[in-house]
Amino acid sequence: MISAESVPNPPDLGLSMVPSLALVLAIGVLFTTGVYLLLERSLTRVLIGFVLVGNGANLLLLVAGGRAGGAPIVGLTATERMSDPLVQAMILTAIVITLGITAFVLAMAYRSWQLHGHDEVQDDLEDRRIARIAAENAPVYDDTDASDASTLDDEASTVRDDTSELGSGDRRRHDDGGRA
Repeated sequence: MISAESVPNPPDLGLSMVPSLALVLAIGVLFTTGVYLLLERSLTRVLIGFVLVGNGANLLLLVAGGRAGGAPIVGLTATERMSDPLVQAMILTAIVITLGITAFVLAMAYRSWQLHGHDEVQDDLEDRRIARIAAENAPVYDDTDASDASTLDDEASTVRDDTSELGSGDRRRHDDGGRA
């Protein structure tokens, strides 16, 4: 039988697990401005957007990891006081991924600058062809006068109304099982 003294108490998580408002606002600002810049046509702005979103993701992982603790080395720090090593590994992985994306977009922006003298993404022939076909196939809506068009009441009067045939609720109960 397990006694109450042999079960260790969980550490008090209380307010120590609540993230700082400044960090939460910083995460929101980084993600918001990063996504805004990612939607631009300039590759330099897209590059800065990737960096901001990557830093926002790192801060998000840091906040989600909980409170700070000791080094996660077994035997050096008590288990209750250790910080989560998974969060540290995920942040390190996110830093490496952001670095790779940054190098790739920077190379694309530099090559675009060499070829065209600017780093803005241009529509290619396929994009223009798709836009032209979409414009040709778009339905043409004529602006009609309200006096010539049928109203919703006129259209509703031509539709058969099945609910008027049932009558009261007693008739329905009678049809369903003879409970009149």
